[in-house]
Amino acid sequence: MKKTILVFGLLILAILLLFQFSKYTLTIGNISTEVVVSIIALTFFFIGIYINKKSLHKSASNSTEVDENKIKELDITTREYEVLQYISDGLSNKEIGEKLFLSESTIKTHVSNLLVKLNAKRRTQAVQIAKSLNII
Repeated sequence: MKKTILVFGLLILAILLLFQFSKYTLTIGNISTEVVVSIIALTFFFIGIYINKKSLHKSASNSTEVDENKIKELDITTREYEVLQYISDGLSNKEIGEKLFLSESTIKTHVSNLLVKLNAKRRTQAVQIAKSLNII
């Protein structure tokens, strides 16, 4: 976290210095406005590429595998696991039922079983627990 704050602080300082330098050169008259604008645009372009590469690299490294042993340990059935995945996607019971070709009451039963097995009180809490256990 400290490294991120330091990097962004240095980027802001560099941009501020670039603007001050461009203001100085425009005041003296050594350089045209188009050159100053193009230098600033190129600076922002390269900063954007740098930040984009950093964020893409970070998201690729955060991918984790599903812990199949934990699913078996919690005694979650295949159908309940499918329902849990759809819950994590934000679907309602009716939408899950339509996707799995099941009635809404069957989905409610699966959801209540999941809540008991994951020791959760709400669907959102069940998703949080499942993510912390690396099962979704």
